[in-house]
Amino acid sequence: MSVIVNEEGIGDAIEKIAEQLKPIVAGKTTAFIGLKSRGDIVAERLVTILAEDDSASLLLGALDASLYRDDLSRLRKSPKLQGTEIDFDLDDAHVILVDDVLYSGRTIRAALDAITDYGRPEKIELAVLVDRGHRELPIEPNYVGISLETEKSDNIKVNLAQEEEAVETIELNP
Repeated sequence: MSVIVNEEGIGDAIEKIAEQLKPIVAGKTTAFIGLKSRGDIVAERLVTILAEDDSASLLLGALDASLYRDDLSRLRKSPKLQGTEIDFDLDDAHVILVDDVLYSGRTIRAALDAITDYGRPEKIELAVLVDRGHRELPIEPNYVGISLETEKSDNIKVNLAQEEEAVETIELNP
């Protein structure tokens, strides 16, 4: 694996998404739902940045959409469930769904199905740290930190630190 984005680049990408979202969330209540795992870390960082604007009312949740995947049987025999934390009402909410990497669109499709079990949002938008293309479903992000041109066979690995001493990188394995 070779590092293609370092810690500074990841921080810049999250700041870029936050800048795009500032006018969207100003003066409104917005629910950020991060997809486990790593989308929830990106969502938390976005909320921290956006919370600097006192006019925004921001909710933060995390979603494990594993059991909603249409390709679950291909991925693992027994999926590692990570739990969902959504302790607010989604009916008529403006939701920003956050993921680390957008690839085929299958995880996002699963997340959309899962969200409807928690309510009927007024609007759902998608923010991704990395858009690498190669969609299998008609799903496009509204907010993107980094766009990468990749081959379908490439593997992208996002390392996000949850402890201060950990190194953050985005790696490519062609």
